[in-house]
Amino acid sequence: MKLRQLEAFKATIQSGSITGASKLLYISQPSVSRLISDLEQSVGFPLFLRVGRQVVATVEARRFYQAVEGMFIGVDRLKEVADSIKTTAGGVVSFGVISAFSQVVMPQAVKNLYQRWPDIRIMAHVRNTPGIVDAVRMQQFDIGIVGRAPPFEGVEVLFQTSFPYVCLLPETHHLVAKGKEIDLISIAEAEKFITYGGAFPDEMMDMSPQLAEKLRQNSRLSAVNMPVAASLVRETGALAIVDPYTAKIAKKLGGVSSLPIKQKLTYNIAIITRGLDTLSLEAKELTKAFVESLEETTI
Repeated sequence: MKLRQLEAFKATIQSGSITGASKLLYISQPSVSRLISDLEQSVGFPLFLRVGRQVVATVEARRFYQAVEGMFIGVDRLKEVADSIKTTAGGVVSFGVISAFSQVVMPQAVKNLYQRWPDIRIMAHVRNTPGIVDAVRMQQFDIGIVGRAPPFEGVEVLFQTSFPYVCLLPETHHLVAKGKEIDLISIAEAEKFITYGGAFPDEMMDMSPQLAEKLRQNSRLSAVNMPVAASLVRETGALAIVDPYTAKIAKKLGGVSSLPIKQKLTYNIAIITRGLDTLSLEAKELTKAFVESLEETTI
């Protein structure tokens, strides 16, 4: 498995065709096809299926691409650092953040650093918690802001806190008028809830397996993350269990309301790094800015 083969694979995924990949890489189409063929022999499974003049990635290829993309983020990071050292233009800070924090907490923290350190280059990546943990562990990111409780293998926790999950409902829902906390057990059979990947992950919500199964059985919708679930609540009328940051943003957009939940489902927040001794001064300043933003944001 060679780097050039992976570059051809990445370019084909991004462009959707061999022709597009050849243009991105400035090589001939036969060269791209040969590199893809050699890579398929190396990995042991087909990567693309031909549909007319286009190529469609297989399920295995899409899974493989997640790892390849992570590798190239690391390569790109090395290029950024090298360019920064060469031009003495200041430091480079790279971080990963979950989607719940990408619209409020993250911009506030970056704003503080961006204004105070004019020579810093800041690279922001929105991913899910497992992806961020992996990237921090491999030192692709300086820090990660994740939505799960420690411990995390191979990383160090710089900050952690927690808040209760809330129930997000359409603002016209009859339970909103009552204004009482939501007892998930009592409404599990009567209401339809949005799941996450077809389930309610225990490590995220600390929910009992029995309750999770009840909610899952009456679910027709599944979302990739909580902001997506919030959008589905607005349009479909289904209910969702979301973190308080997502609920705040969703309510600002209108059409939904949130109520506290009787069951104590805890939303955990953590800021992680590969090791405190690996952080630059700029990365430490960004960590401090994230902590301040988390503590100042009214939920």
